[in-house]
Amino acid sequence: MKMNDKMYEFLKWILITVVPALITMLGVINTVVAIPNYDIIVTIIGAVATFIGSCIGVSTANYRKAAK
Repeated sequence: MKMNDKMYEFLKWILITVVPALITMLGVINTVVAIPNYDIIVTIIGAVATFIGSCIGVSTANYRKAAK
């Protein structure tokens, strides 16, 4: 899989900026409100972030291989 530059940058932004901020926000809110199923929500977000990171890694490897 080799994704275009726009998609790569968008997914990287989600992974580096949005996911950590979202997990931090949920953690803070959970201490105040006690979100039901908090562990499940954070686990799902972590799984999605891992999937996005894997897609970015595969795309980067393919790009570097093609550039040689």
